Amino acid sequence: MADEPTTALFASISTTAELRAATSDEAWVAAVLDFESALALAGADAGVVPTEHARAIADACARAVLDPAEVARGARLAGTPVPPILRALGDAAGDAAARYVHLGATSQDALDTAAMLVSRRALVLVLAQLDRACDACAALVSAHGDTLMTARTLLQPALPTTFALKAAGWLDALLDARGELARVRDERLAVQLGGAAGTLASLGPSGPEVTSGLARRLDLREPRLPWHTARARVAGLAAALAIASGVAAKIALDVTLLMQAEVAEAFEPALEGRGGSSTLPHKRNPVGGAAVAAANRRAGALAGLLVGNLAHEHERSAGAWQAEWETLGELLQCSGGSLARVAETLEGLEVDAARMRANLDAAGGLLLGERVALHLAPSLGRIAAHELVERASRGALATRTPLRDALRQEPAVVTGLGSTTLDELLDPTSYLGSAGLFAERALACYRETRAAREAPAATAEDGR
Repeated sequence: MADEPTTALFASISTTAELRAATSDEAWVAAVLDFESALALAGADAGVVPTEHARAIADACARAVLDPAEVARGARLAGTPVPPILRALGDAAGDAAARYVHLGATSQDALDTAAMLVSRRALVLVLAQLDRACDACAALVSAHGDTLMTARTLLQPALPTTFALKAAGWLDALLDARGELARVRDERLAVQLGGAAGTLASLGPSGPEVTSGLARRLDLREPRLPWHTARARVAGLAAALAIASGVAAKIALDVTLLMQAEVAEAFEPALEGRGGSSTLPHKRNPVGGAAVAAANRRAGALAGLLVGNLAHEHERSAGAWQAEWETLGELLQCSGGSLARVAETLEGLEVDAARMRANLDAAGGLLLGERVALHLAPSLGRIAAHELVERASRGALATRTPLRDALRQEPAVVTGLGSTTLDELLDPTSYLGSAGLFAERALACYRETRAAREAPAATAEDGR
């Protein structure tokens, strides 16, 4: 048979080698073997598997070197990769122990638990990329509290803001995504053990005890009952991954827009050979942003499949469950890949503070029109003040003159402002509202989250 095809040509763009390895065929086979080893040992703890046979099974699982391509050939006939794995495991464990391989379980138990193990191991990598992005984003917030720029709504200049607040918005969203993924990892990844129809009848009264031991040995949650056709935990994981990918995509899109030559306020890191065009030597393309956008489109579709796949018939689905296997692995790759790309971008982001201020000033004061209207409202009324400033703004745009000059042509402005001068009102540095406070709130949340994530490591160090 020909070698299995590879997708590294494109996968290398959208994800990382580590995530590909964590969700590979080899990773799935290893996770099934981990399930079978823990199941045998849990069975021995509960007295339903002789200890020596449980150890023989566990040893066989530890020694097993299975060719995924060979497993795949058996899986095509069986409908799942579990039967060919079990055959190889039984041969390796010996005839006496082979009778106890997979005792009490069904193929879905093995694959559902393997999915949880693959997900947990991949989530370590996904969360590490999230943490990288958070660290880099927090550094940008801290460094740019005084960096003024144009806030844009519907892609049009709106008001003055700070780059710190923009980055704080990114950081806050990343922190929320991290919190949800960590919650799913800690609270929703559970073992599966229900046997043929979710009753564990083949284990008699020892079924719940075996389940508890299995969960303990695999360090997964113990569910209240088997969840063969209750797929909310898979859908919840998918939703959390899609949200994290979407957060990464929002950041990447902002950077992509800031890189436009007409804006030129921030750029992805400049590396040899990065972002060049095959035909236009002058171009600096947002290749990171493009990769994130592509991965996020896939992530949304993959998550949609899993979230929309909650309706499974009776006690075992014919097709719905099987649709999850590859989908989940690809989603882990896409989400983690998006975050890795964004972390790389944030760590090396080139911020042109002078250009940000120049673009803000180039608006000629138009972005402060709201402020002028607010100060005129007490004397003119809110609607009249708004109409006056709107009229002056249109005039300034038409004649390409500063808003200050257009407003001075309005007699009501001079009398309406009283002692407040137009120069004061048109100074963007004094019309930033609570931007500083909001940025600091994001940083405070980041510091709290970082301290919490570093606490276990510190505790481990102290215990040595």
